[in-house]
Amino acid sequence: MYKWLLLLVCIMGSVAVKAQSGFKPVADLGPLKQQFAKAAQQTQSIQCDFVQEKNLSMLSDKITSKGKFWFKKDNKVRMEYLQPSYYLLVINGKDIRIKDAQKENKVSGKSNKLFEQINKITVDCVRGTVLENADFRTKASENAQFYRLELEPVNKVMKDYFNSIILLVDKTDYSVSKITMGEASGDDTTISFLHKQLNVNIPDAVFSVK
Repeated sequence: MYKWLLLLVCIMGSVAVKAQSGFKPVADLGPLKQQFAKAAQQTQSIQCDFVQEKNLSMLSDKITSKGKFWFKKDNKVRMEYLQPSYYLLVINGKDIRIKDAQKENKVSGKSNKLFEQINKITVDCVRGTVLENADFRTKASENAQFYRLELEPVNKVMKDYFNSIILLVDKTDYSVSKITMGEASGDDTTISFLHKQLNVNIPDAVFSVK
């Protein structure tokens, strides 16, 4: 379940995240909001590799997964886990399909309040308005290469699942390079996006499950 929840937030990482040195607070969020929104409007598609690391409080070692990620406006997403096991998540509008080596499932989010909240974050990130989302208390800091956006949930539904969501945004193109999600359970998950290609042609067939 957490894989598809995590993916929805990706389009837009935690109390347990290790402190990153060299970051200083952003005094004025106005210019950052404008640039983030402008870049989001210009981003039609994203294609990249990803590495996901999950820290479980009950285990000493991280669980590491690797795969491929695709995004295309509006709200089309494919996240394909290739290692250590196969797992596929496809979002096409409000339709969500999950497939592993054995079976395929269709998930309905229309009556799911958590889905609604995470989908709102997704839309805000695509539109570049995530810094204005009233469901989060947001802090921004920066170094020479990245903006670090820490979103602390104030919405009860989100607080039941997450302590915070931290986005690491690349200053060169305002794309998200890393997401860390701190769960209320004490576990945390980090996804790093590698070899990003923006605005490449991605066929619609990529977002169907066969």
